[in-house]
Amino acid sequence: MACGYCFYLPKSRLFPGSKPRRMSEQILKQVIRQVTAGEQEVSFGWQGGEPTLMGLPFFQKAVDFQMRFGKKQTVGNGLQTNGILIDREWARFLNKYKFLVGLSLDGPEHIHDKYRFLRGGRGTWKKVRDRARLLLDSGVEVNALSVVNDYSVRFPREIYEFHKSIGLNYMQFIPCVEPDPANPGGKAPFSVKPEAFGGFLVEVFDLWLADFENNIPTTFVRFFESVFFSYMGQPAPDCTLQKECGTYVVVEHNGDVFSCDFFVEEEWRLGNVKQGNLEDMLNSSRQEKFGCRKVELARACSDCCWLPYCFGGCTKDGRYLCSAYKIFFAHADPHFRKLATLRRGERF
Repeated sequence: MACGYCFYLPKSRLFPGSKPRRMSEQILKQVIRQVTAGEQEVSFGWQGGEPTLMGLPFFQKAVDFQMRFGKKQTVGNGLQTNGILIDREWARFLNKYKFLVGLSLDGPEHIHDKYRFLRGGRGTWKKVRDRARLLLDSGVEVNALSVVNDYSVRFPREIYEFHKSIGLNYMQFIPCVEPDPANPGGKAPFSVKPEAFGGFLVEVFDLWLADFENNIPTTFVRFFESVFFSYMGQPAPDCTLQKECGTYVVVEHNGDVFSCDFFVEEEWRLGNVKQGNLEDMLNSSRQEKFGCRKVELARACSDCCWLPYCFGGCTKDGRYLCSAYKIFFAHADPHFRKLATLRRGERF
């Protein structure tokens, strides 16, 4: 694929040399050994590029290593995929080992194919829709990952209803905010406008609320679920809504470790698993410095009443989406407060 809004392709300059760039079994083994040496619950998020290009045997080996080294841990796996290579064998594997799959699907055909196409320009929607049905029919847990860009932001209802219609009741909406190489300091033309994204969130929120039954959601939107944690006095699971960054690290194919998948750049390179330890890198002064950047961002929002719910958003975006969040929270706040009151009154 050659998605028009891909932010990751330029990262190849960090890894000069021959292609393809693939993680070796040696590095895979080292990563899993280190991760499973510590906490009682650990999770792996498999991303790419496109992770299924590694082939199914790679992931079977990963699971074998997890079982071998993680005897005392609860181990979770998530796979973020464009779906193109998924077949019945993949679906059986993902179901057997309870992988949570994030399927990149932006909505109906005219929305998805606007930017998600093959190198020759041909759209991918039909293939991805069919793979979604295959995964769901095979019992795999699937989330729809939808990038909200300058075009898709116009169609919140159409996207939401489409996902529901094919059984994708778990949804994540990811705002597309990328720099414009031709305009330093500006945003790429496909980036979503803040006010439009705020309106998008409001409309999806109302659709989400309308689908409640007995005060319980029947569809699940990650952003809303994460925000609700804050209304219940708990830390939001979504890193963009947390007080600090730096709660996970990224391991590249060659073993290089970075602070975040949006910051795969030399400044935030923490080391390499062949020479260092992931736990040490996660607790390093550089990773602490990375996390504090979020605190600095939030200080600029100190007079905002919504700060305890968004903490400034993602540092990648700066304060670009502030107006979007203000639009959303002004609309959603009374509903969240009511839901929190109802939830606290329940007995579990």
